Amino acid sequence: MSKIEFSKEEKQILVNKIKVYFDEELDQELGDFDAEFLLDFFSVEVGSYFYNRGLYDAKAAFESRIDTITEAIYEIEKPTDFTL
Repeated sequence: MSKIEFSKEEKQILVNKIKVYFDEELDQELGDFDAEFLLDFFSVEVGSYFYNRGLYDAKAAFESRIDTITEAIYEIEKPTDFTL
């Protein structure tokens, strides 16, 4: 898996969210550097778990759609003497 990277703007949004969380929930002020360091840590150490969960969910959604398409094909299939 390639490294999870965010654009400069995306990273700043995430850093701000971390800072707000620490301030509101933990009553601790966090600077930009510390918040960015924490974001990088979670991206490396935890990001793969969330990424994989997203892949599993996407795969399940895709398989569900394929099942629906397969059923639709069987519904319009014409009877023949051939067996597959």
